[in-house]
Amino acid sequence: MHRALRLAERAWGRTNPNPLVGAVVVRDDRVVAEAFHERPGGPHAEALALQRAGDRARGAELYVNWEPCVSYEGKRTPPCVDAILRAGIRRVVVATRDPTPQIKGRGIARLRRAGVEVTEGVLEKEAKKLNEIRIKYATTRLPFVTLKYAMTLDGKVAAVTGDSRWISSEASLEYAHKLRARYAAVLVGIGTVLRDDPRLTVRKFRGPDPVRIVLDSRGRIPLRSSVLRVESGAPTVIATVEIPPERERALHELQTPTPLEIWRLPADSQGRVSLKALLALLGERGLDSLLVEGGPTVAASFVEQRLADKLVAVIAPKLVGGRDAPSPLAGRGVERMADALSLDDVEVQRRGPDVVIEGYLRYPSSSGEG
Repeated sequence: MHRALRLAERAWGRTNPNPLVGAVVVRDDRVVAEAFHERPGGPHAEALALQRAGDRARGAELYVNWEPCVSYEGKRTPPCVDAILRAGIRRVVVATRDPTPQIKGRGIARLRRAGVEVTEGVLEKEAKKLNEIRIKYATTRLPFVTLKYAMTLDGKVAAVTGDSRWISSEASLEYAHKLRARYAAVLVGIGTVLRDDPRLTVRKFRGPDPVRIVLDSRGRIPLRSSVLRVESGAPTVIATVEIPPERERALHELQTPTPLEIWRLPADSQGRVSLKALLALLGERGLDSLLVEGGPTVAASFVEQRLADKLVAVIAPKLVGGRDAPSPLAGRGVERMADALSLDDVEVQRRGPDVVIEGYLRYPSSSGEG
């Protein structure tokens, strides 16, 4: 199963909104074939591994980190359960069930009805973490949201002048680009565009570019912005509430190598783009995940509205000082330390000289309990 998970991860960022799936065929305690799902519309991992195994699959075991699909509904490939039964697999070991309503245990149930031995829950936690994006999107039709920022050891995301290049190390930047490749979309606010002029593409990791989203409620983005002029197959989206007609016309007339879209969205109570409306639209368009790289105001908005699922914080061993230097989260803040948000399932790793902390945001319940 460890091998199946490693195989699945090879398609990092290329299968959205499908899950990352690896499959290993084992006969007489020897691996006879293996495969992973490489792209939407391509063969599923189980079917491809069984095809490669050929006659050696009869009486063998199949290890797969995701429940095999059981129907054609919403799919472009034949059901994997049918392929498993035709191949004569004796036993299937599954890490986790598919929470998609159309499946949700049906694949496992059909295998058992056909006399195939099924073992569940092997490395289940690891399998769910690998496909945390798919699990949320399948159950809510809303994108999985990760908030990512880099800060100094004294908790600053920029110097007192606003300069923020570069806080983290080259190793951390490579990891940031790996994250971009995994997520369907990446988001910043107009303040980040005006200050840093980011490209928001994947350059330090081999993978696809995400859709680039700029929160720009009043259409202030400069026409020379790099995010409008990068060479990418993924579009740049201006998410706005009200944009001056002349600016909209100028944006549409730009001769750029990347597609450009303007999304008009409802305003929240402060006149800014409604983040809830934006996430709903992303889900409708099949964008299953969002990486938020915005500044302190954007980050605080996602946290205060309880819209962020996960946090990735890069801490660089640097000190900048200054009372006016910004910290990662703006907003109202909490009045008591007892009200501070906590992270669950925290992981700590090193990236060059930096420390990366990842965890899942645990919001207090309405009753005041954690």
